[in-house]
Amino acid sequence: MKPAALDTFDNIREESLVAMRSAKQDGTKVVGIYCTYCPRELVLAGGGIPVGLCGTREAPIAAAEQDLPRNLCPLIKSSYGFAITDTCPFFATSDLVIGETTCDGKKKMFEIMQSKQIKDVYVMQLPQVPDEEASVQLWYSELQRLKVYLERFFGRAITDKALRQAIHQVNEESRALQSLFDLNQARPALISGLDMLRVAWQIGFQADRREAVRLIDNLVAETRARAAEGLAAAPAAAPRILVTGTPVGVGSEKVIDLVESSGGLVVAMENCGGYKTVELRVDERDESDPLLLLARKYMQIPCSVMSPNRRRLDLLQRMIRDFQVDGVIDLTWQACHTYNIESHFVAGLIKNQLGLPFLQLETDYSQSDIETLRVRIQAFLEMV
Repeated sequence: MKPAALDTFDNIREESLVAMRSAKQDGTKVVGIYCTYCPRELVLAGGGIPVGLCGTREAPIAAAEQDLPRNLCPLIKSSYGFAITDTCPFFATSDLVIGETTCDGKKKMFEIMQSKQIKDVYVMQLPQVPDEEASVQLWYSELQRLKVYLERFFGRAITDKALRQAIHQVNEESRALQSLFDLNQARPALISGLDMLRVAWQIGFQADRREAVRLIDNLVAETRARAAEGLAAAPAAAPRILVTGTPVGVGSEKVIDLVESSGGLVVAMENCGGYKTVELRVDERDESDPLLLLARKYMQIPCSVMSPNRRRLDLLQRMIRDFQVDGVIDLTWQACHTYNIESHFVAGLIKNQLGLPFLQLETDYSQSDIETLRVRIQAFLEMV
C-alpha cells in the first residue's frame, strides 16, 4: 500500500490548467518552458506562471514527422508535435514559449516553430563550455536580454527584490524535491522509481509553486512516518538501480517500468527532472547581482551538451555512493548524439573505476522494442 499523499498528485495537471485559465482572465500570463536551463525565476519575478512543455509521449510524433526528420530525437518530435497539433492544453494556454539552444535538433525545431507563428517563441543562446568565466558572462548577457524582453512582455519592471523572492521560491522547490529523492538513500528504499517520476513530472505543471512545495513536503513526511513503521517500496534485497541519461517523463517511462516489473527498483534518477538540478541553489545570503547569481547557477547544470561535462561524472559518483547503487542504466533516446557519445565516459566511470554493472539502452518512445528491452534488463538484473 502506497502513501496516501501520492493521490494528491493525481489531478495536478487538470487543477492547474483550470487555475492558469482563471489567472489569465485576471491578466496573469503563462510562459511555457522546454528545459531546465530556462530561468523560471525571471518568469516568476515578472508575475508570470512558468509551466513545463517538454514532450514525453509518442502520440504527436507522427504529425511532427511531416516537418521534421524521422531519425530525430523523439523528445524534440513529441514537443513539436504537441505544438502543431494543438493537443497540449498547456502549450495552448501559454502566452509565450521560451526555448534554448541545448542541441542542434531543438535549435532548428524552434526555428521552424517560429516560422509557423503558432506562438511567440523566444530562444536563448546557451554557451556550452561550462567551466569558463567567459561562458558565465555570455549566459549572464542572455539573462539580461531575456529580462528586458520579459519586462516588455509583462509590462512591468523585474526588480532585484522580486528576483530574490523568486530565487527563494525556486530554492524551496528544489529543496523539497531533493528531500523526496533522498528518501531512497535508505535501505530498503522508501519510494518506487515510478512514483518518484510521477511526482516530479506532475509537479512541473503546478500553477502555485508554494502549493507544490507543500504537497512534496507532506509526501515526504508521510513516507518517513511509514518507514518508521517498517514500510518500504521494495524488499531490501531488490537490486538498487540508478538511471542516468536523457530526460524521462510520464509517457516515456518504459525503462523504469521494466526494471521495477522485473524485480529491481530504480532508487535514483540523475536525468533532467530528477537529481540533476536539485542541488543547484542560489545562496540567498549573497547580496551580489541576483541575475549574475542565476547565471552561475544555471551554468552548473551537468547536461551532456556541456563540453567537457565533468560535473555529471562527479554527480554520478556521489549518487552511487549515497543511494547505495548496485547497477547503472544509461538511457539514450535515439538520435540524442550528446548523451549517446557521453555514454563512453559514463561507462568508463561505472565499469572501470567503480566496478559496477552498467547497461546502455538506446530506444525511443514507441512500444515496439518492449520485449527486447525486457530481456536485456532482466539479464542485467541477474548480473547485479
